[in-house]
Formats: sequence, C-alpha cells, structure tokens
Amino acid sequence: MISEDNKSIAVLPFLNISDRKDNEFFADGITEEIINALTRIHDLKVTSRTSSFYYKDKNIPIPKIGMELGVSLILEGSIRFGGNKVRITAQLIQAKGDFHFFSDTWDRDISDIFKVQDEISLLIADKIRENFGHFELSEHLVDFQTDNISAYEYSLIAKFHKNKWNPDDAQKAKEYYKKSLALDSKHVQSMVGLADVYSFMGMIGAIPFQEAWMKCNELIDKALELDPKNPEAFYQKGHSAFFTECDFAKAMKYGLKSIHQKPNYTEAQQFMSFLHVLAGNTAQAKEHLDIALGIDPLNQETLFFKAYFDYMCRNYEDAYKQLSDCIYVNPKNIPAHAVMTLCLIKIGQYDRVIHYFNDYDVQLAEGEKTGAICLAYAHKEDQKNMEKYMSKLQKQAQSPDGFTSDSFLFMMYAVTGEIDKAFHWVASGIENKSTLLMLRYSDPMVDKLRNDNRYQRFHDKLFKTNISSPTKPLKKALLTKSLAEEYRKKLLTHIEQEKPFLDPDLTLRSLASQINIHPNKLSWLINEIHEQNFNQFINKHRIEHFKELALDPNNSLFSLLGLAYESGFNSKTVFNTYFKKATGFSPKAWIEKQ
Repeated sequence: MISEDNKSIAVLPFLNISDRKDNEFFADGITEEIINALTRIHDLKVTSRTSSFYYKDKNIPIPKIGMELGVSLILEGSIRFGGNKVRITAQLIQAKGDFHFFSDTWDRDISDIFKVQDEISLLIADKIRENFGHFELSEHLVDFQTDNISAYEYSLIAKFHKNKWNPDDAQKAKEYYKKSLALDSKHVQSMVGLADVYSFMGMIGAIPFQEAWMKCNELIDKALELDPKNPEAFYQKGHSAFFTECDFAKAMKYGLKSIHQKPNYTEAQQFMSFLHVLAGNTAQAKEHLDIALGIDPLNQETLFFKAYFDYMCRNYEDAYKQLSDCIYVNPKNIPAHAVMTLCLIKIGQYDRVIHYFNDYDVQLAEGEKTGAICLAYAHKEDQKNMEKYMSKLQKQAQSPDGFTSDSFLFMMYAVTGEIDKAFHWVASGIENKSTLLMLRYSDPMVDKLRNDNRYQRFHDKLFKTNISSPTKPLKKALLTKSLAEEYRKKLLTHIEQEKPFLDPDLTLRSLASQINIHPNKLSWLINEIHEQNFNQFINKHRIEHFKELALDPNNSLFSLLGLAYESGFNSKTVFNTYFKKATGFSPKAWIEKQ
C-alpha cells in the first residue's frame, strides 16, 4: 500500500484528446490549476509543474516516473472538448507497482471549469488522505477566478508562452495577458502573470530595467489589493525589494510570506535559498534548496540554484559540472552562462572566459560580458588587456542601465587589491541602493575583502534582518480529550451496529456525515486515536467480517473472493494485501489453519 512516510504526488500533464490540437493550452492550464490546488495542502508534497511537465508526450512507465520524482502517487488524466462542453477523466495511481486505485469522469460546461477543477482536486485530496492518514482540507482548493471564460482562456495561452522563458515567447505572453485584463480588469492571475513577464524582460534587458520593475510593481500592488494573500504576488514583492530597493530584510519578509501561503512554491523556496546563501547562512540556504529539489527535481531553474549554491560555497568543480549540464539542456540559459564565467575563472580557465562569448550566442548584458573578460585578464595578470576592458567597463557604467558594469567595477577593485576603492563603492552603493550590491558583495570573487574589518561591518548592514525562517508549528488536536473519547465510542458503536464498511463505496466524508462529525476531525480521530489511516481502519473491520463469513459452514459453497466482496472489498488485490498484512497468511492458508 501507499507509504505514509512519503506523502507525495505528481500530476502529469492531462492529455488533450480533442480533435482541435490548439486546445493544448487549456489542457495544460487545467493540469497546472490542479497542481496549484494540491499545493495548498500543507502536509502533502506536490511535484512542481516544471518537473511534471518534463514527462509530457513521453511514454515512460509510471513506476519509473515515481522513482525519478520521488513520489508515491501519480495523477494522470485526459480532456476532451466539444462545443461548450468538456469531459475530464482522471485516475490516481500508486507509482510502485503501477496500481490504479481510483478513477472518475466529469462532464461539464466550460463555464463550470473552476468548479470541476475544485471537485477533482478535493476528491483526489480525499483519496490521498484516506490512504495516507490525516491532513486537514479546506472546503475549497480552487478559487473562482473570473466569470469571463475568454479572459481565462487568454490567461492560459499567456501562461503557455510565459513558461517557455525566452524573449520572443515573453512578448507573446505579455500581449495575451493584456487581452485577458482588457476583458476582466480584476483577473488577479493575469496581473501576477504579466508582472512576472515584466520582471523577466527587465532582468534580461529586453526592456529597460527601471521601466520593467515599475510596471511589475504597479500590477503586483493591484493584485494584492484584490487578493491580499497571493503567494505569487509576495514572491514578486520580494524580488523587487532585492533588485530595486537593495532591501534584504524586506525581500526576506516577502519570501517567507510567499512560502507560508504556498509551501510547495518552488520559486519562493529557491529565492529563500538564494537570500540565505548571500547572507552566509549556508545551512538554512541548503534547507530551502533541498525542499525545492524535492518538489521540482527536474526543473532547470532549480538545478541552476543548486549550481549557484555550490559556487557560493566555493565548491567550484561541482558548480561547474551542474552549470555545464544546465547549458547543455538550454544553451540560452542566461543566468547559467553568467555564473559559469565566474566559475571558470575560479578554476583557472582564464582563456576560456576571454573567448567565451565567441563560442556562445547568448543574450547577456554587455556589462556582464565586458566584466567577465576583464576579470579573466586580471587573474591572468595581463595588465594591458585588463586596462583596456577596465576602460570599457567604466564607460558602460555611466549609461542609464550601466548597473551591471558598475557592479563588475566593484569586483575588479577587490581582485586587483584596490581595497579602499572597493569599500568606497560599497558605501556609495548602500546610499544609492545599488541594484546589484547585495548580489556582488558576497561573491567569492571579492574574497580578498574579507580580511578587512570593514567587510563584516558592511555585511551586517546589508544583510541585517530580525526575520528568521519559522519552525514548523506543533500540530494541534482537533478534538479535546473528552470529545475525542465521545466520538471514538460513537464511531465504534456505529461501526458495530450499522456496519458501514460493507459499502464498497464508503468514503471518509460519507462516514463523517453518518456520525455527524467534520471530515477533518474524523480523519484526525482515526489517525491519532486509532493510529491508522481511514482505509486501514475500515479494511480491518472488513477483514474481521470476512473471517466470520469464511468460518460459517453455511457459506462453504461461496468463493473466498465472493465473501471478500460481501465484506465490502471491491478489489482482489486490496483484499489479499490487507489480509496478509493483518494475519501473515493468504486467505486460503488462514482458513486451512483454522
């Protein structure tokens, strides 16, 4: 059965089996909404979208997918469109053994899409809880987004392009998000998505940096007015605080807010790892990185942050290998190229850096290219060429978007031993809230500064925060001791007298309704008091009932499987598994032993 120690699921991309293949974005969107819904369950580990979508259009056995993603359960399904109707099928599979233990079909109007997403997510969550043991579920997992289905469709098309993370598709995403907002100006998901596009375009230089972040912040502020707990909006606020305000404490605050609302949010976990490693908190950085890797192990962005963590921890060879893999998968991976040049310098491959940008056609900012080459010549002790590129850096730093070049001047001062100039740059950067000050200040490239007592003083000023990552709250009892005992007796009396376990379709929710208790409280009661999950608890009573039937001479003509079905089981595999686990024998061997 499902391991209670691995409460985890991956939702594979739902297949679009419609005649119209241009509905692909809709199938992807529904898959992503179900993923997002399940991430709201705090005690369930949900593989992030990027790693799940790695398996799109790939014929890979379910057990192998489960092993690669480290999950117990796989949800897969299909979507068929016809006019204004949509049919969604879904099945829940135990990864180990490829055992399908639940499936269902929903036929709905397109206008009910949020309702059906909520139905599917809650039903799947219920089935997981019945097998795993207790976790609390809210009444709804999917929020109603908009009553304008066209606005929703445009947002899905926009997200489809945004997730490709390149300048051309970002431009397409921007236009579709604008179309969505033109139809529904209060569609929060489109606001946050468009803000994400603007921040991405600003960071890669597709549009001016300040303009990009100004538009991003305007959208995020509007989104938070409508949805004050939106985790994606908090994440963007944290990014903005770091890259535009040079405010570490504020960035940390919003990163933690994002994780509090959505613990399975990969990008927020990556961001917190990034912040902690800059501040020198490597243990906490690794904790967040490990969470990100656990929920999104195939995400190239997560793997980049692993490489960055290794680089910052001075594990240059490990960083180099991981960065090489990232660039092999995506030769246009801008962050990976940026860190790779620094890593190559640290392992002594100066000439490779000098010719690096002749070998790769990558859209790095000019300051990034000039700076890397300048650092390589400095380490190579080529004074003439170093001065040549230093002059280029200084000129580029004077331009309105010269913050990247300016930050390389700081690193050059450190590398060449111009310590006073380096700290003067830091002091000026703090005063002017330099965009890349915090990013560069902890870089291994400036390690020469660490021996100066000014380094720690500035470090404390830059990375000062009273915020710490919260410890996991203690799980509270959902019932008082006396009330738990009252419901325990009520439950057992109902089980004994009414024998609800004989119904093969019995669920935790239906049983909770029968004894008039909230499903969350019944789940907690069975888990905490009886130390079993719902299925274990119910199947134990089914096993005992089967034993009574099997030992009754009047039933000698019935097959063992028939008696199992009479006892409430609807699967031969489940019956045999539970019976052997309970008795240590197969049903036939147990009867022969009596």
